[in-house]
Amino acid sequence: MLETLRDELCRLHLELPKNGLVAWTSGNISVRDPASGHVMIKPSGVRYEDLRPEHMVIVDLEGTVVEGGLTPSSDTASHLYIYRERSDVGGIVHTHSGYATAFAAVGLPIPVYLTAQADEFGGPIPCGGFALVGGEEIGRVVVESIGDAPAVLLKNHGVFTIGPTAEAALKTAVMVEDVARTAWLALQIGRPEVIPDDYVAKLHHRYKHVYGQR
Repeated sequence: MLETLRDELCRLHLELPKNGLVAWTSGNISVRDPASGHVMIKPSGVRYEDLRPEHMVIVDLEGTVVEGGLTPSSDTASHLYIYRERSDVGGIVHTHSGYATAFAAVGLPIPVYLTAQADEFGGPIPCGGFALVGGEEIGRVVVESIGDAPAVLLKNHGVFTIGPTAEAALKTAVMVEDVARTAWLALQIGRPEVIPDDYVAKLHHRYKHVYGQR
């Protein structure tokens, strides 16, 4: 089933180590097939260089395996909770990328210190509470904490990003780490100033409606 989606999801997973967002087998990406409503996700504990399209696991929204011979990611239940609660979400990325997870470790959101963050996120990157891995609890915290943002930090855990597609969620995950790294470096030098909300709104609008090719 869904051969094209399998190829795409496998390719996107290879972008995680390429962009320094994961170590060993941590992290995962899922995608929702708009036609069937099924979700495809990485198998648990398989190294990225060993992943093949046929390894991807397809489940329904309740977690029943529809197709795949491997055990799905241990984060599957949380991904599915997000999909059930957010009909606008077509892709989800979870990482433990270093700088962003450092903010999560101390339970801090990332204020808008940078125009790049205003462009991409339109506001702070929030930080939700702590939840154990393995059930849908993490997904519940994501839904409760993310608000209108495309990304959220999970206390003591890592990063979840969402998007209309898996590729959009992956871009957000890359940008979260880039913003977190620069914010951390700035905090070593001094106390960066937060960009006022009205400027953030203008920057975000320009990025969404003017920037790039139209």
